[in-house]
Amino acid sequence: MARNIGIDLGTANVLINVSGKGIVLNEPSVVAVNTETNKIVAVGSQAYEMVGRTPGNVRVIRPLKNGVIADFDVTEAMLSYFIKKLNVKGFMSKPNILICAPTGVTSIEQKAIIQAAEKTGSGKVYLDFEPKVAAVGAGLDIFKPQGNLVIDIGGGTTDIAVLSMGEIVTSQSLRLAGDMMNQAVVNYIKNKHNLLIGSRTAEQIKIEIGSAYKPDPNESINVRGRDLVSGLPKQTNITAPEVLEALQDGLMSIVVAIKSVLESTPPELSADIIDRGIMLTGGGALLRGIDQLFTHYLQVPVLTADHPLEAVALGTGIILKNIEKHQRH
Repeated sequence: MARNIGIDLGTANVLINVSGKGIVLNEPSVVAVNTETNKIVAVGSQAYEMVGRTPGNVRVIRPLKNGVIADFDVTEAMLSYFIKKLNVKGFMSKPNILICAPTGVTSIEQKAIIQAAEKTGSGKVYLDFEPKVAAVGAGLDIFKPQGNLVIDIGGGTTDIAVLSMGEIVTSQSLRLAGDMMNQAVVNYIKNKHNLLIGSRTAEQIKIEIGSAYKPDPNESINVRGRDLVSGLPKQTNITAPEVLEALQDGLMSIVVAIKSVLESTPPELSADIIDRGIMLTGGGALLRGIDQLFTHYLQVPVLTADHPLEAVALGTGIILKNIEKHQRH
């Protein structure tokens, strides 16, 4: 019998859940390619180590942008590499694959994602939407006739969805998430401190002292980069309130989008959401104080999933058990 595989094909990370084994792979969605030979040099964690540090003939590519496939061939090669790495085919027939996409993807983009998975030599390929699968992974029972609001903040997209009876009632997908937050930190430090830093450094700053609500004014971090005036290496001190200043616009755009989803939600389901609260999933849920920020502006309790980064991958495992019921092929 084929083992089923669930894939959270994220802009920042790919997670793979094999039925009966749980999450067996969690690596960055990054591929390093030799531009002279067009050969793949490294995939996943090894390629991520090379970001911003490669010679001219090696290009580090993130084949997914904003939750959709920007480079089809590289995505396909990356998926093949990860699936081979699991050695899934060695001990079984063709596995069924459930792959997750943001709610905003077009039907053409959906086909591209399914094709990329099919080319890895799998059995049937199913596609489902990230907030729905994340809700299941976060432990919500979305198949009852009651409203659940899920906010999945990933690397490329923030998906906001109201779910009831196993389907999405109303949703919005913003191409504004972890990557854009990192870029906002890069831009802020460039404009305010004349210091050029890379996206990896920006992500480190966000993780270490980033906060979405009432940051600690005494918290700061030393940042190294290139001085835009002298062109020489330089370091400077960045405080937690400065990081919030950099992230503020993006965070408020997410708040506005959540409000608009709530405004188009049927009243009965809105009443459920007040009782049950909002569930936060995805890597963005780990930004300190983001739950307090949403609670403050939406006046609804906000909960964070126990394993926000893994919620989609965990959800694929649960849905695959009942795949015949929920198929969207």
